[in-house]
Amino acid sequence: MALTKAKKTQKVKVLAKELETSTTAIIGTFAKLTVSQDFELRKVIRGAGGKYRVLKNKLAAKASEGTKVEQALKGLKGVSAAAFTSGDPVELAKVFSKWVGDNAEFTFKLGIVDGKLISVDEVKALATMPGKEELYAKLLFLISSPAQRLVTVLNATGRDLAVVVNEAVKGEKFTGAAAPASKPVEAKAEAAPAEAASAEPTAVAEPVAEPEKQAEAAATEAPVEGAVVSEEPVAVVEPEKQAEAAASEAPVEGAAIPEEPAS
Repeated sequence: MALTKAKKTQKVKVLAKELETSTTAIIGTFAKLTVSQDFELRKVIRGAGGKYRVLKNKLAAKASEGTKVEQALKGLKGVSAAAFTSGDPVELAKVFSKWVGDNAEFTFKLGIVDGKLISVDEVKALATMPGKEELYAKLLFLISSPAQRLVTVLNATGRDLAVVVNEAVKGEKFTGAAAPASKPVEAKAEAAPAEAASAEPTAVAEPVAEPEKQAEAAATEAPVEGAVVSEEPVAVVEPEKQAEAAASEAPVEGAAIPEEPAS
């Protein structure tokens, strides 16, 4: 049954909306497909993040105007069907190629990736490439691998050095060189206290008091600490007291007694 103009306009709008964000499309043809095969193909394409449509060639060309897949949908002839996606083109090519390999009734016509047309052989080659996730994983490995190797080398250097030092300590490699240098130091340290004990203490000079303080101390009979004190002078007794002492035969303390004249 022929489509009315309103139906055609509606189909063009729906397809144009789906193709608006698409960056990859794979177009094929088929002689006949069963309902179960068609259902299975749609399920496989949806699993890869894409959509599948059986196309009316003229309507597809009109709906794709201004999109990135426009060149692939122009001038189509015969029965046409397309799987398109805005995601990973490799993933779409993988699942589509696998399904076509199991169903000989379907064959590829061409493809388009980011506005570049590709042949049937290029579509099959695209299916053998690693997907985005795999590429990201490899790229991350390549970026992080030098850093990991550097860390491994640095760790190995420190570990090897620690092993060498540990083995040297176990083998007492360091004690032989240090012993001769330590003995004289120990002997000198032991001799130092002995020398200090045998040394006589140095006499400390007593401070000499100033002359003024010495005079004051002599006057008050209270010598200043450190002052040079002269010997106490001998008391002189007056002549009158000497005569009285001689008469009383009681000599005064400190008086000079005259010797008796010889008879």
